[in-house]
Amino acid sequence: MEGQNKSITFDGREIRLTTGLYAPQASGSVMIECGDTSLLVTATKNSKKEPSDFLPLICDYEEKLYAAGRIPGGFMRREGRPPERATLISRLIDRPMRPLFPAWMRDEIQIVASCLSLDERVPADVLAVTGASIATLLGEIPFYGPMAAVRVGLIGDDFILNPSYREIEKGDLDIVVAGSPEGIVMIEAGANQLSEQDTIEAIDFGYEAVTELIKSQEDLLKDLGIKQIKPTDPEEDKTLPFYLEKNCTKPIELILKKFDQSKEERDLELEKVQFETQVKIESLKDDNQLKILLSENEKLLSSDFKKLTKKLMRSQIINDGKRVDGRELDEVRKITASAGILPKRVHGSALFQRGLTQVLSTTTLGTPSDAQEMDDLNPSTEKTYLHHYNFPPYSVGETRPMRTPGRREIGHGALAERAIIPVLPGKETFPYVLRVVSEVLSSNGSTSMGSVCGSTLSLLDAGVPLKAPVSGTAMGLIKEGKEVRILTDIQGIEDFLGDMDFKVAGTEKGITALQMDMKITGLPVNIISDAIKKARPARIHILEKMKEAIEQPQESLSPHAPRLLSFRIDPELIGTVIGPGGRTIKGITERTNTKIDIEDGGIVTIASHDGAAAEEAQKIIEGLTRKVHEGEIFSGVVTRIIPIGAFVEILPGKEGMVHISQLSDARVERVEDVVRQGDEVTVRVREIDSRGRINLTLRGVAQNGGMSYPEPTPTPVAPLN
Repeated sequence: MEGQNKSITFDGREIRLTTGLYAPQASGSVMIECGDTSLLVTATKNSKKEPSDFLPLICDYEEKLYAAGRIPGGFMRREGRPPERATLISRLIDRPMRPLFPAWMRDEIQIVASCLSLDERVPADVLAVTGASIATLLGEIPFYGPMAAVRVGLIGDDFILNPSYREIEKGDLDIVVAGSPEGIVMIEAGANQLSEQDTIEAIDFGYEAVTELIKSQEDLLKDLGIKQIKPTDPEEDKTLPFYLEKNCTKPIELILKKFDQSKEERDLELEKVQFETQVKIESLKDDNQLKILLSENEKLLSSDFKKLTKKLMRSQIINDGKRVDGRELDEVRKITASAGILPKRVHGSALFQRGLTQVLSTTTLGTPSDAQEMDDLNPSTEKTYLHHYNFPPYSVGETRPMRTPGRREIGHGALAERAIIPVLPGKETFPYVLRVVSEVLSSNGSTSMGSVCGSTLSLLDAGVPLKAPVSGTAMGLIKEGKEVRILTDIQGIEDFLGDMDFKVAGTEKGITALQMDMKITGLPVNIISDAIKKARPARIHILEKMKEAIEQPQESLSPHAPRLLSFRIDPELIGTVIGPGGRTIKGITERTNTKIDIEDGGIVTIASHDGAAAEEAQKIIEGLTRKVHEGEIFSGVVTRIIPIGAFVEILPGKEGMVHISQLSDARVERVEDVVRQGDEVTVRVREIDSRGRINLTLRGVAQNGGMSYPEPTPTPVAPLN
């Protein structure tokens, strides 16, 4: 077997492509490699046998742990359900690819990206997106490409292309930009409260790099002698569209201009017009062509009716500047918000509503052992902030079986999670593991941004000291030729019939998350820039409404939430706290009825529902790890008597021995003649021997007759790197 190899030099790195060697029965395939990261990306097209009103596109990202030299955990020792990260990358491939297939295409298309080897310096996701475009082009599938994606990071004041995992963690920006020759088609970003202007510059920087990769793909096709198949619209029977436009335009326009009606009323009226139109067509005696069209494809009338509704709604926005609910283009729907709506057994709760979109968010405070262990290829081994999003059928007035979370739920939860992470307190000041669940109770556009707002309120209600509150809004777009209208806070019908869904989340200071999806083949940076700038006043308006519900974190936690204490010890003394076979730490937990977690870096976290018990455990651990110096004087309790001396507990968990010769200035025959077990004595540290044993003395030390542990100076908790 022989394949063809090509290299692309990009930003100082070599991207290696191998075609014609792997997966020969797929329509198109490419092995795309950079560093030690290798992905096999395939694109396969099959003819659709049954009529459909949508493109049956499936994009899958496959992750196997052998790519990182690891064996899966669990009883089966093999990969099972795709991890969340694999699902998110599958969506990352789907979102820029879907708008670049022609609207009329109904063939089944599947794109599979399999990560075969992973280099921690080269994340696989953007390579998978670019590889999907190459495989599609090689498969000669009609496609408005090429398309490519790059990641942009920000370290200090410098943008960097395709940063490593470590650089992503250190930087203030993680943004993926995907584009076609027509412009940008997808953005996914997380940022540390980055200004709008810096975000726009990062997008522009990324798209410049995208154009280089697009040119490289065009050169690859020339070298291989492959001619790209540019989609051409097939001839369609216009009989039904003409009939609908002639008979339904006026009724639909009247419905769209009833600005005071509800979504339910509008939907019912549109359904009524569609049903009456179908009845009229079926009763026609002299036009068999319409009847034949409907009998061949019963979904055709619904599809063409939606197209006409879309056309008329867009025309109303372009020409009249009015939306279906009567709002101005930059107007946000009515907002209501409240915090603490559930009993405090739920540690934090809030209800956020914008228009007909309503989200209930709850916060649960957990201990470090509640962190989620990550069994995927990401170098991060655990998550301490979890955001879960649920979208039940009743939220859109439908009935369907309740299943496990789908790709949409996972994607929306990840977006809300990304928006909140930059404002979470550090582990050293608030060591809780946090789980937020957003239950969508009613959906009419931008539930993910409603989840961001509700989650901020819920976290504050739980007493989480956020650095700043976060709000979010979804921006839309209508583009007809050169005419462009940007819509603020889009609702369901505007999302469905518009050209863009651009979610922007952030604080008063700046942006924390972006997600942009297109239904057209690309937008220039200047239009995207305009949308980002127009999102800011909407975000600030929403923040003001949220502050009316709750502005500061609750001063006290729920009585049902665990109490945590966190402090740092010398990492070299972790073994001292754990003890032989874990006996020491087990004894502390049993004595104080607490739960203790110790990280490799020396961070100790104590969990208990009893604050006094947690403080007692902290004193014991600090006593065990405190360094004792010669000459220090302590008050302690005699814990044991042996023939040659007595042991005295000078700090919680830390003992020293007083030799019989050090019990008194006079000669002592028996230890019990001077001290007995349980006596309170004052001792001085005489020496610390080479094995770390503490030798004490009573000689020359005044006895005060009382025992009190001196408060050790706690080791300051340094910021975690």
